[in-house]
Order: sequence, then C-alpha cells, then structure tokens
Amino acid sequence: MTSPQITGKVVLITGATSGIGEATARHLAAGGHSIVLGARRTDRLTAIARDIQQAGGQAMPRELDVTDLDSVKATVAAARARHGRIDVLVNNAGIMPLSFMAELRVDDWNRMIDVNLRGVLNGIAAVLPVMSEQKSGHIINVASVSGHRVDPTAAVYSATKFAVRALSEGLRQESRDLRVTVVSPGLTRTELFDGIANPQVEAGARAMLDQASIPPCAIAEAIGFAIGQPDGVDVNELVVRPTAQG
Repeated sequence: MTSPQITGKVVLITGATSGIGEATARHLAAGGHSIVLGARRTDRLTAIARDIQQAGGQAMPRELDVTDLDSVKATVAAARARHGRIDVLVNNAGIMPLSFMAELRVDDWNRMIDVNLRGVLNGIAAVLPVMSEQKSGHIINVASVSGHRVDPTAAVYSATKFAVRALSEGLRQESRDLRVTVVSPGLTRTELFDGIANPQVEAGARAMLDQASIPPCAIAEAIGFAIGQPDGVDVNELVVRPTAQG
C-alpha cells in the first residue's frame, strides 16, 4: 500500500465534535496537519470534516466510543491504513457531571471513570504499539485544573483528572522515543457543563463560566504549541486558565 503525500503530522483527536476537540481539529488542520476526528455523533463529525476539507485541509471522520477498546483500535487501524502512520493522539473526550458525593450518583461516577480515565487508557493502548514501531509519537492527554485541585461537587471528576496526570507522568518516564503532554484547561466554554443534573450545581458552574472563562481555541493553540516543538523537546505539562480565574 502506498501512503498519500501528507503535509504536517497525522493527528487523531477524540471527542472531536465540540469544544476543545473541535477547536483543536480546526486549528491543527489549518496548520497543515492531517486530522482524524473521532466521536460518537456521526452527523456532527461529518459536518466538521466537510468544513475542514472545504477550507483546504485534510480530515477523516470516524465514529468512535472511547470506552470501547475495540472501537478505538478500529479507528487507529483506519487512520493508519489511510495515512501509514499516527504521529499524535489527542485524548480529549471527557464528561463532567458534577454533584455532591452525598447525592450518591454512582452511575455518573462510573461514567466519568469510563470516559475520562478508561477512555484515555484505551487510546494509549491502541496507539502505543504503532508509535513504538515508528519509534516516534506524541500522546497529549487533556486533563483539567481539577487535576491540580479539588472543589466541592468535583471530587470524582478531580479523581479522574488526577489519575490522567499520574498515568501520563508514568508513561513519560517509561518512554524515550515518545513525547507525552498533559494539557490542563481552566474554565473553558464547552459542552462539559451540559451534563450536570443538579440544577443548583449547574447554575453555580455556569455563573463561574460567565464570570471568567476562555474559548476552546485557547486550548487548541496550546496543544498546537506542544505539537510544534522539535522532536527532542517534550512539553510535559501546560496549565491554561482565564486570567480572572481564582
């Protein structure tokens, strides 16, 4: 099989249909990278990929469920079949159904573990053999400032993001050919807040969002900065938050 001529790097992005994932896909495509967009909402995926292509970029949409390892492996295989390699994985998919522990929203706890942590692990498991064979690659895990601090209603969410930072550091220390970056966004205007079931908690979160937040493109640009460094330079961690955020 002959791989097509590609400008820039081949970048697989999970959770690519909105927020940080969508902004990153558009930003990197505009910079000449070839994007593989993965998410569950196929209609939205197709629309974003079409926009990128009409603007002169390269984008391949793939239905993807990060909680299903077989689904992630299939997306990686499709990306590799088309491009011959995978240079960057952006583990971005995440959910944030905030609640007080006493509410005992166990199903929400389990969903956060499945998407925010197991989804990251599934991404790593799917691309690591490819990147090991290439002897190069870059895994970017989107964590959160909640991976640096814990606030009321965010205990389980913070736990998943602390875990993402821990496994990223472990992977970094085990790797010599692989770059590993953690990007921790502060208050960012995304759909994450749509999953909060408690009306009081949601109102409080949206009030903070209205007072101090940044657009998803700010995080996309940080991710682009990490990707754009020379191969021997590994930007290990970036915390990007609004200036006004406490």
